[in-house]
Amino acid sequence: MSSFVFLSLLFLLLQRPLPSLSNSEGDALYAFKTRLSDPNNVLDSWDPSLVTPCTWFHVTCDSNNYVTRLDLGRYNLGGTLAPELAHLPYLQYLELYGNNITGNIPQELGNLINLISMDLSYNRFQGNIPKSFGNLKSLKFLWLNNNQLTGSIPIVVSTLNLQVFNVSNNHLSEPPVDGNFKSFPMERFENNKFSGPELKGLIPSDCKEEAIFT
Repeated sequence: MSSFVFLSLLFLLLQRPLPSLSNSEGDALYAFKTRLSDPNNVLDSWDPSLVTPCTWFHVTCDSNNYVTRLDLGRYNLGGTLAPELAHLPYLQYLELYGNNITGNIPQELGNLINLISMDLSYNRFQGNIPKSFGNLKSLKFLWLNNNQLTGSIPIVVSTLNLQVFNVSNNHLSEPPVDGNFKSFPMERFENNKFSGPELKGLIPSDCKEEAIFT
């Protein structure tokens, strides 16, 4: 191959976008974007050809350029939640409240072991609360209220050292029959389909007959 042909090919390659230069976190966030509808164009700055997503709006990174926050509350986003978000190993805050995101909550989110706060409230999530949330040992704040979640609250959630836990206004049909939920106000569980006398750890025994869940 002549030097002229080689240089010509090299020039053409350099003119193309290089998504392969994007780190895995940028790839994960771009996969997240592609599953969403974005009527307000709040994700327009998310350019997959950049080496790092740290310049993207609503994304916060630490001094090592690792993504630590995703702040997208109340932006009218639709679509579904990408399991690729699990490829953000340093993520501490996942704030997606007040959108129109539907579908199941991915089990893969249980891999975000550095997560401190996850707010998925006021969306249209369906299906079960992932049992994998029991892996989130750093989690302090978990808002799942005002969705369309069904099934039971996984027992493993009660093993977390949560300061805030809210599952009100869903379609949960099975109460937490074990575990210690006493530290959370009753309002954080209301407006579900709980029934029966076995709300151990959630309602004091002398109050069970008086409790009404809608």
